[in-house]
Amino acid sequence: SALVHELMECALSETDSPKQGDYLRYQYGGYELEYGYEERDGIYQYHLTVTPNYYTTLKQEETVDVKVARILAGMHFHWYTSEAEKVRRIYEYVYDTVEYDMVHRNNRQYHLKTTAYAALTNRRAVCQGYSVLMYRLLREAGVNARVITGTLKEGNGTEYHAWNLVEIDGAWYNLDVTWNRMLESDAYYLKTDRSMEDHVRDEAFAAETFYAQYPMAKQDYAEK
Repeated sequence: SALVHELMECALSETDSPKQGDYLRYQYGGYELEYGYEERDGIYQYHLTVTPNYYTTLKQEETVDVKVARILAGMHFHWYTSEAEKVRRIYEYVYDTVEYDMVHRNNRQYHLKTTAYAALTNRRAVCQGYSVLMYRLLREAGVNARVITGTLKEGNGTEYHAWNLVEIDGAWYNLDVTWNRMLESDAYYLKTDRSMEDHVRDEAFAAETFYAQYPMAKQDYAEK
């Protein structure tokens, strides 16, 4: 099982494909493992069968492909469109069209709420669905992005949360479209960690090695 866990981590690592990396990681609910071996003439041959559990079907992902292509085609991006402009227009699309899924928020059996499919088709999702859709659209448009997780301080408590990191001109910024939509503001648009102290990253995303790979901007992004 340790070997398969390592293999799955490799399979879910970032690549150049918008449909791999974080897009898979956050629409995936673990895997089932079966294994055994055969012995012939003193030689042991092991067999591993790994079955990933995805939150969407192939047909649903084909629907996502069509919708993503149509959305981006409608934005008419060109080679001279800046990264900042792409981020703003994609952000505004998600902000304007996706509502927070209050109905299924606490239903742990309803995993569709965490997917790009739900955000695009049902127009409702939770933070993970918002973040995965942002990731997919940004990556398809040629903008580097990540989905990160952690906790959000709200009142006297905290809750699990997901948001995006976005790269513009070599520097990385936090972008939380979910919370902005809830607050009806741009308070968490292209911000430094210092400007988002109520967002606490999970340990993996707060490590020095992660920051070295994704160096954060020194100041909040100022749109021209």
